[in-house]
Amino acid sequence: MSEARKDLSDDELTAVLNTETAQINWLELQPYFARGQVIVVHRDLDLIVVGRELIRDNTAQFQRWTEAEQVAGVSNVQAQSWYDQKKDLWALVIAPWVLVQDRA
Repeated sequence: MSEARKDLSDDELTAVLNTETAQINWLELQPYFARGQVIVVHRDLDLIVVGRELIRDNTAQFQRWTEAEQVAGVSNVQAQSWYDQKKDLWALVIAPWVLVQDRA
């Protein structure tokens, strides 16, 4: 599906990604975190837009978001905090990555 997604228009891809976004408890994401596959998205960004740009391989945009500290790997401190809180997060899988966002 990943290659097929690249051929979708932005509107079509946004609609597909909306159906694939869900809340998940941080405890269930531990294996992905251990493999370094979880990316935290700042709450000011639209999780769907970030997922779309990841699929589009928009490295320039990701570099800007990274430099602005709006997209990053999950730190050990953040992971421990979410673990302790048994935090529910919004998540979107763009294999092999899992994008997460704390909207609280």
